[in-house]
Amino acid sequence: MATAGASICTDSSDAIELYETFGLYLKPIARVNVCVQLPPLKEAGKSISNWEVMERIKAMIKPHSFTSLKIIKSTMEFIRFEGEAENKDLVITIMQRLEGKSIKLSGFHEQLKVKAGEAKIQFPCRHDWDSYFRDAKNMNEMKPGERPDTLHIRDIPTRWFASKHSKEKDKPSEDVLKRVFNQFGEIRCVDIPMLDPYRKEMSGLIKSGAIQTFTFGQDLVFDAYIQFKEYIGFVKAMDRFRGMKLLYMDEDEKCAVANIKVDFDKTKHLTDKAIRKRRLDRERLEQLEKEREERVRREREEEDRKVAEEKRLKDEEEMERDRKRQEKLQRREERQKEREEKRKQKHLEEKKREEERKMQLKIALEERKFMLTQRKLESLRLLTELFERVKVIKVKEDLERKEKELEEERKRQVDLEKQKKEEELRKKKEAIKKKKEQLKRQEQELREKILKNWKSNEEQKQEEMREKLRKKLSGKTKLKSAVVMRR
Repeated sequence: MATAGASICTDSSDAIELYETFGLYLKPIARVNVCVQLPPLKEAGKSISNWEVMERIKAMIKPHSFTSLKIIKSTMEFIRFEGEAENKDLVITIMQRLEGKSIKLSGFHEQLKVKAGEAKIQFPCRHDWDSYFRDAKNMNEMKPGERPDTLHIRDIPTRWFASKHSKEKDKPSEDVLKRVFNQFGEIRCVDIPMLDPYRKEMSGLIKSGAIQTFTFGQDLVFDAYIQFKEYIGFVKAMDRFRGMKLLYMDEDEKCAVANIKVDFDKTKHLTDKAIRKRRLDRERLEQLEKEREERVRREREEEDRKVAEEKRLKDEEEMERDRKRQEKLQRREERQKEREEKRKQKHLEEKKREEERKMQLKIALEERKFMLTQRKLESLRLLTELFERVKVIKVKEDLERKEKELEEERKRQVDLEKQKKEEELRKKKEAIKKKKEQLKRQEQELREKILKNWKSNEEQKQEEMREKLRKKLSGKTKLKSAVVMRR
């Protein structure tokens, strides 16, 4: 959607409606002047990179950014930049991030001091046009165009003011321009130089020492002059456009902005005299165009007549040449026929001799083929016999080799069987040994168990005997301990 002179806009929150039907809005210009003080260069050949300074400034305002940043003045003492922000509210934030800060550049010990301030928008005020028209000697404020009533707007994107119903989408529409500016006051006259095909050839473009320049064939931007009937309409329009950019929003709400240049007309472009002069110049140019077209038509007709006459003469000459050529060709064909007859007779004779020579050559070739065939048959018989002998020898060698392999295989099988039997015998011995050890271990456990049971039974019997003895002796004598009795 962005065209020449326009750029993409991502923040349209501060947009002011200009004419919503055509998607036109005004957006405040948010510019900041940044001045960077440079240190004195003590070493010869050493310089400061403007690009590096610009990148440091961009880094200082992050996460915010400039939509554009350019150098407007550069001296040995300072560099002045002009940066444009997306929104007017960001200007104060950016100024706070830059004002009084310092930049440290690689290769320099001194730090560069930064100053920032809001840029002053160059736009005419009421005092400017009042004083201009009051002091101008060649102006008459009683006449339209010689008083503050005409706006001169430059660098307007063409497609934004193109009519949606027109086939020419790359041309601005006077009707659209009038409808947009009619809201400020009644329009007396509108002029779009781009729409006048004769404007480039018109004379009298130098007015009051200034050169009026128009661009033709470049349909991306256009200039426009809008003249109001009343002074108040002019003032309203100038006040509305002061410090503003033009914003366009399409149906998908995608936005683009253009830095248009708005000024009051100082060239008397829309005075009655200038309009009448342009009309007369246009009529004169149209008449000249018609005369030029008529002259071109007559010249073309004369040229066509000359061409037709030349063509007729050329055709006659061509017919004469064709007649002579036909006669010459006829004579040549007759001579050609005679030569052909002689050549044909000669060719028949040569053909007959050639056939005889070919027959002799064919006979000799057949004899040679017969001899070569006999040699090939003898060679085949010899090769067959040789191959048979080689085959017998080869079969014998294969049989011997197979017998040897079978013998080795038998030996290997015998060795494997022997190893297998030895392995089985070894496993049986190990199994018997393990079984003996297990029986011996079980016998030992059984013996220990029997001994343990026997000891337990003996102890139980002794305990029972002591108990019986204790019962017998109870109440008769005082027993000593069992341990003492045993002693």
